[in-house]
Amino acid sequence: MRSLYDAQAIRAAEEPMLAALPEGTLMQRAATALARRCAQLLGGVYGSRVVLLVGSGNNGGDALFAGALLARRGARVDALLLSESVHVAGSRAVSAAGGRCRLAGEDGDTSLIASADLVVDGMLGIGATGPLRPAYARLASLTVGADALVVAVDVPTGVDASSGEAQPDAVRADVTVTFGAPKIGLYVAPGAEHAGVVDVVDIGLSLPAAEATALDAEDVARLVPEAGAETDKYRRGVLAVVAGSDRYTGAAVMAVGGALATGVGMVRFLGAPHPAELVRQAWPEAVVTVAEPGETASLHDLGRVQAWVVGSGLGTDDAAAATVRAVLEMPEPVLLDADALTIVAEHPEWVRERQGATLLTPHAGEFGRLRGLDREDVESQRLRHVRAAADDLGATVLLKGSSTLVAGPDGQVRVNTAQTPYLGTAGSGDVLSGICGALLAAGLAPLDAGSAGAFLHGLAGLSAAGEPPTPFTAMDVVRRLPHALRLVRG
Repeated sequence: MRSLYDAQAIRAAEEPMLAALPEGTLMQRAATALARRCAQLLGGVYGSRVVLLVGSGNNGGDALFAGALLARRGARVDALLLSESVHVAGSRAVSAAGGRCRLAGEDGDTSLIASADLVVDGMLGIGATGPLRPAYARLASLTVGADALVVAVDVPTGVDASSGEAQPDAVRADVTVTFGAPKIGLYVAPGAEHAGVVDVVDIGLSLPAAEATALDAEDVARLVPEAGAETDKYRRGVLAVVAGSDRYTGAAVMAVGGALATGVGMVRFLGAPHPAELVRQAWPEAVVTVAEPGETASLHDLGRVQAWVVGSGLGTDDAAAATVRAVLEMPEPVLLDADALTIVAEHPEWVRERQGATLLTPHAGEFGRLRGLDREDVESQRLRHVRAAADDLGATVLLKGSSTLVAGPDGQVRVNTAQTPYLGTAGSGDVLSGICGALLAAGLAPLDAGSAGAFLHGLAGLSAAGEPPTPFTAMDVVRRLPHALRLVRG
C-alpha cells in the first residue's frame, strides 16, 4: 500500500534531517536523482538542449544543481531565473559547468524553450498554492505545445501538492520527480493529469502513518476473500440487488453481472417485471423476485441477505424513494448508487441516521446534487469535497472519476490507481456497484470494499481496453473481471 502525504507532513519530516545533516545534503541527493532521471529521458546527454525554469525556492536549487550535472556531461544548459534571489550556489554551479543563467522575461525565452529537448520545471515547490503570478504563468504557457519533454521537480508548478487542485495555467509535465514520498496532489485529479509519470526518490525521510493511501494489486489480493475447502455460497456472501425499471432495464443486468463475476455466493434480485425477466435471461444463477415499484414488503421476503445494492436505474419517483428508504432501514451494509443518490440528496438524514454501514458511489454530477455543488467545483476540489461528505453523512463515499477517491467518515482516503478513461461508458457504474456490493456481502468494510472494488473495476477496464487501448462496453468489463482477479492474485 502506497502512503500519500501532504506538504505539511513532508516538511515536518524534513526538519530533523535538515538539522542533523550537513547543509545542502538533501538538495544534493535530490539533484543527483533528478539529473539521473533527466539523463535517462534524454537518452544521450551530450549535445542535448536543456532549459531550467528556476524559482527562488529549494525546487529551483534542485533544478540548478541537476542542470550543472547535465552540463558537465555535455548538455547545453540554459537557466531562466524568475528572481534575482535564486539559490546562489546552484546558479554558480551551472555557470561553472558551462551553462548559462539569465533572468526570464526576454523575447528569447520563447525560442529557447521551443528548441529545447528537455525543460525542467523548478519554479514552485510543494508549499505553493493559489493562482500563478504572471511571470510564472507565462513560462508555464511556453511549455505547452513545445516538443521538449517536461520534467517537474517535486510537483508541477500550479498544482497543489496536498490536494490535487490545479490552476488553469499549471505546468503539464511528462514526468514528475518527487522527493521523500508520494504527494497526494500528484495522484488526485486534476493534479494527477498534470503530473504525468510520477517517480518517487527516497531521500531518507521518516514519515508517520498516512491518512491517504493507494492500493496495489497485492493489497487487493489480501482483501478479496478466496474460496476455501469449507466455503459455501453463504460464506462467500449473499447480495441483494434492487435495481432497474421499465426505462432502465440494462442497469439491473449490469449490477448483477458485476456482483456474480466478482465471486459473490448468491445474488437475490428484486425489481420490476421487465428488468427481472432480463436478469433471468442473462444470469440464470440469480434468484429473481418480481415486485412492482414501491412494493417494499417484498424486501423482507427475500431470504438471507448480507448486503444490499440499491439505485441503479431505479427511477426517482415516490415509489422509488419508498424502496430506497426501506432498504436503508435494513441492518445490513447498503450501497447506494445512481438514482438512490438523487433520492437521498433530498433526504440526507436517511443516511446520517443509519446504524449499519453505508457506501455511496456517486460520479461528480450525482455528488454535486448530493452536496449542493456545481460539477466543476466538485471536479476541481475532489479531495476536500469527498472528505467533507463522508464526515457529514457518517458514511463511506466513493467519488468516481478520472481519479476515483474513497473516503471514510474517519478521514481515511484511498486513491484508485487502476483506471482508464474508457470506463466512462454507459453501465460502467452499475457494474462497479455490483463489484463493491459483492465485497460488502463477503464481509469487507465499506472503505475496503469500495477501494478494492474500484481497483478491480479499473483493472478489468484496462484489460478490456487492450494495448493500444480501444473503446469497450460495460459488459466487456463484466467479462474481464475474472481475469482481473487472476491478475491481482498472480
